[in-house]
Amino acid sequence: STMEETDREAVATAVQRVAGMLQRPDQLDKVEQYRRREARKKASVEARLKVQSWINPSCQVMLRALNFTGNEELRKNDLHIIYREVAAIFEYFKIISFKISDNNLYSHSPAFFLVLLLSSINFPEIVRETHDLIERGELLQAHRKLMDLECSRDDLMYEQYRMDSKNTHDMNLIHTYFGDMQKLSEELAKQLWMVVQRSLVTVRRDPTLLVSVVRIIEREEKIDRRMLDRKKQTGFIPPGRPKKWKEKMFNILERTVSTRIEGTQADTRESDKMWLVRHLEIIRKYVLDDLLVAKTLLDQCFPPHYDIFNRLLNMYHQALATRMQELAAEDLEANEIVSLLSWVLNTYTSAEMMGNSELSPEVDVNSLDALISQNVVDQLLSKYMSTLTSNIIGWLRKALETDKKDWIKETEPEADQDGYYQTTLPAIVFQMFEQNLQVAAQINEDLKTKVLILCLQQMNSFLTRYKDEAQLYKEDHLKNRQYPQCYVQYMIAVINNCQTFKESIISLKRKYLKSDMEDTLSISHANMDATLDIIAKEGCSSLLDEVFMDLEPHLNELMTKKWLMGSNAVGTICVTVEDYFNDFARIKKPYKKTMTLEAHRRVVVEYIRAIMLKRISFKNAEERKEGAERMIKEAEQFRFLFKKLAAGSGEDTEGLCDIIEAIAEVIKLTDPSLLYLEVSTLVSKYPDIRDDHIAALLTVRGDASRDMKQTIIETLDQGPSQPNPNYVPIFKEITVPTLTVPKLLK
Repeated sequence: STMEETDREAVATAVQRVAGMLQRPDQLDKVEQYRRREARKKASVEARLKVQSWINPSCQVMLRALNFTGNEELRKNDLHIIYREVAAIFEYFKIISFKISDNNLYSHSPAFFLVLLLSSINFPEIVRETHDLIERGELLQAHRKLMDLECSRDDLMYEQYRMDSKNTHDMNLIHTYFGDMQKLSEELAKQLWMVVQRSLVTVRRDPTLLVSVVRIIEREEKIDRRMLDRKKQTGFIPPGRPKKWKEKMFNILERTVSTRIEGTQADTRESDKMWLVRHLEIIRKYVLDDLLVAKTLLDQCFPPHYDIFNRLLNMYHQALATRMQELAAEDLEANEIVSLLSWVLNTYTSAEMMGNSELSPEVDVNSLDALISQNVVDQLLSKYMSTLTSNIIGWLRKALETDKKDWIKETEPEADQDGYYQTTLPAIVFQMFEQNLQVAAQINEDLKTKVLILCLQQMNSFLTRYKDEAQLYKEDHLKNRQYPQCYVQYMIAVINNCQTFKESIISLKRKYLKSDMEDTLSISHANMDATLDIIAKEGCSSLLDEVFMDLEPHLNELMTKKWLMGSNAVGTICVTVEDYFNDFARIKKPYKKTMTLEAHRRVVVEYIRAIMLKRISFKNAEERKEGAERMIKEAEQFRFLFKKLAAGSGEDTEGLCDIIEAIAEVIKLTDPSLLYLEVSTLVSKYPDIRDDHIAALLTVRGDASRDMKQTIIETLDQGPSQPNPNYVPIFKEITVPTLTVPKLLK
């Protein structure tokens, strides 16, 4: 029979093997060793045969079911049954304990044996398929397979835990066997996070991909909750749980937002002066675009309980706050401080950003926290003000230095559209003030007012320096009147600048100062006006000094023999004055008017002074008549000249030349008995005439004795005065030489 044949074959094989073992005499010593080895092998084979016979048919069916395809699921109760069957079989192994390989002895457990069985199904193939799905971006299907695999592992581990929770060795065995699955989970996560990082781009191009990612995260959240519930009941939780993928997703989003904001700084101060403005503008644009996409598209890809828009809004706000605080801590220049504060305090909440109508009502700018604290804002403003102060001082100093260089040019200064001489100084100064005020206005009213006060304070100090420089200019010129060549024209420009400064201060205040703040600046404004008036007045005065220095030789000719014999001194005086006033026509109105009046007055004063110098004493009535008529004629020449110069000013300057005529009448008088009356009329009109003036006048007349002079002077003291209400005292400026001056006979 077949059985007998098999036995014979077995015996023949055994004989052959034994013969092979005992070929040399020394091998006989090892017979016992060979016998023991063969006995072990026999026991092992018998054990395996016995195990096989123990596995009942239902268990075999289930083991075949483990060899599942992608669309079949392992059901939990199947695993429980298989596990129990395997556990029963393993009771046998605890008794016989056999060697699987020559190197490793295992304490054989249901877990170990089940892992051996699982090796026969296509687990590596499923891992490979899942990997391919991930590679192809079919994330939902990949995740479905991964969940199945994890479910198998987790339930196996749970069964092992229930059987023998302290047996970590078997737990590790299962864990190691499913090790590739852990890598799959990491691979899938990596893909998910890439989609999350690019979610604002993905949502426009492929929203379904993002929805898939969110579904996967939601599935994992569900499994996390289930596992945590089971842990509460049983104490068991599989490795790697909870995965917390939702939390990770928000962390990824947060990092992405931070990186997006930090990455917008393209330039540094070294490469671009406008680096900060550019950086802030890019941030504004990106944040607004991102939030609009988040609101209109992203919101629809996430379940409502994710509150994705508000979470993102909060992330952007936090990232911006961090970035703004970093920028505030840098060593910013004044204009950069303004750019930063203007952006933080105004742009951020404006319609160009968070206040955009398309973001409402979800974004309420009034409920947004400040990006930087008030303390930091105050520090920045304080730094700005101190930097600005030193900048303004520097700018003003530089502007004045530049202007002074113009004063010594050999070409005339430029004129404005009305032909008035000017320099660029007021325009430069106020342009600089305007720029800084416009910049400050971007931040808030309070800063604007502070900057205006600062500008005007610095203006006040600057005008004092301007006054000193104009004075030095005049003094330098007096050392050598040929230099600078255009002294008169530049002095006119300085005078005109005073008027421009006055107007600019008023317009600056009107434009940038609230009316309720007017009082705080009224004192400094009054000071500036006073300084400007002094500069203009001193300027005009120095120009008149120029005129009268040129007139001096001709004034010295008045009331001399030469004059009486018919010199043209007054004609020359009139031509010289008129010539100067052709330049003075380029002085602005208020100052030109004063100037004309002052010139008129000074000419008359000098003329009367010439009389009072007693350079001539008329010998007879004929000379007196001739002299007096010449005086009246010359008074008329002056009247004509100054009427012409004052044309259109509406100024009545007649009165000044009347004084010369009134004096001429006293000299012309032919009847000495009426002299007292004539003199008393003169004194009543011009009450500032002193006794020494009358004495000098009578001396020039040449026919009054000492006693007569004495009598007239003493009697006059009692007389009433009837001055013209518009009369400005003129005689008080005129001194009479007390010593007898030798007559200048020319």
